[in-house]
Amino acid sequence: MFDNLSDRLQGIFSGLKSKGRLTEEDINAAMREIRMALLEADVNFKVVKEFVASTKARCLEAEILDSLMPAQNVVKVVLDELTALLGQSDSKLVLSSRIPNVIMLVGLQGSGKTTASAKLAHLLKSKGHSPLLVACDVYRPAAADQLQTLGDEMGVKVYRGDGQNPVKIAQEGVRFAIDNLRDVVIVDTAGRLHVDEEMMDEAAAIKAAVKPDQILMVVDAMTGQDVVNVAQAFAEKVEFDGVIMSKMDGDARGGGALSLKQVTGKPIKFISAGEKPDSLEEFHPDRMAKRILGMGDVVSLIEHASKVQAEEIEAETTARMAKAQINLNDFLEIKKQVKKMGGIGKLVSALPGGDKAMASGQVDEGAFDRIETIIFSMTKHEREHPEVLNGSRRARIAAGSGTTVQEVNQVMKQFNEVKKMMKKAMPAAEALQSGKRGKKGKKGKGRGRMPRLGIPGMGGMKMSDLKKLQDMMGDMKM
Repeated sequence: MFDNLSDRLQGIFSGLKSKGRLTEEDINAAMREIRMALLEADVNFKVVKEFVASTKARCLEAEILDSLMPAQNVVKVVLDELTALLGQSDSKLVLSSRIPNVIMLVGLQGSGKTTASAKLAHLLKSKGHSPLLVACDVYRPAAADQLQTLGDEMGVKVYRGDGQNPVKIAQEGVRFAIDNLRDVVIVDTAGRLHVDEEMMDEAAAIKAAVKPDQILMVVDAMTGQDVVNVAQAFAEKVEFDGVIMSKMDGDARGGGALSLKQVTGKPIKFISAGEKPDSLEEFHPDRMAKRILGMGDVVSLIEHASKVQAEEIEAETTARMAKAQINLNDFLEIKKQVKKMGGIGKLVSALPGGDKAMASGQVDEGAFDRIETIIFSMTKHEREHPEVLNGSRRARIAAGSGTTVQEVNQVMKQFNEVKKMMKKAMPAAEALQSGKRGKKGKKGKGRGRMPRLGIPGMGGMKMSDLKKLQDMMGDMKM
């Protein structure tokens, strides 16, 4: 997402940094390039004009031009303005005290509305809620079947009603939720290929019938700037509260996301990149702005790591890891957790400069599977006590896994390297578990500094550390 724009902006800033001191002409030239980059990203023209004017005015202030590091200050100004453009502050989904809460999803056909409904149900379920999906799209062939399939996969009940009257289905769905103690109802409405009166009238009728607490509009990121026009049309007929932007992984420009809040006044609440149920994420304008400028999104990575750690790592294992006393079973557990977090590729891409590392093909996701094959060819005792792996045992493991003794030796070398890296990994993970507090329960010194990554088995790592691990995992040629 935003790949082209990100590359262009980073190139512009690189040119500024090479100049040292900046003149007004340098700023003017940079702003012209930024304007072209935003327009090529399909950002609304009026939005681009206002963004460049505001950014230029701030960059030309004496305190920036006369500073010791003017180029870095320009980057900071662009970051601030980009964050404001995306929404300034987070706009989270806040459930009311009403039981059940009713959330209604609207949007054009093909925007990913049904999938977004299921993903939202999955997200709410993971937070302890009992959601109910209501299939009100009675026009698109197999729409209800699609929602049913997704609901079954996630263990979420789907109410389908008579499959004919969407308003009646929505009403009955709310009553079903009350009778069956469901605290959130997600209503998946029908879309059309384009905005028309029939779709708007039906959406308005469902809104009047169930009085939703929130109406979220689902838009396809790949439609570019046109999402703004669609959002404006919906806002005139069916007032909505926020946007779910789907298919972010397929959008190389991102103009719609950058224009939406500024033009419509409606915040982006969620973004979705991928088909997996857990691919729906809360939208954070500041974090997205940093990603666009090549600064990574370490905060989100830390949050995800902390969640995985809390759910998966038991106390005994954690204690062993803290002493760097891991065995090969723990090595496999590290692998599983990395996979749950999206793989080593996602970890690398979340760090500054990581997107370029991914684009260059440096990340080999298949290495984990090859290592797993070798470790699963060992006995339980050998996995728990790797020190017993002598020459004859390694020869047997190689034969059992269809590899060579040299490849088995490589795995053991990698395991020992990870074991060493664990010694610096755990302090950061422990800091996350303790709420990043000092010895006396207060926030530690150096407030404002980003803590090192606290990923179980990988915490405390910098980009160079992750690259080292990737190199170790990717050395095997099988």
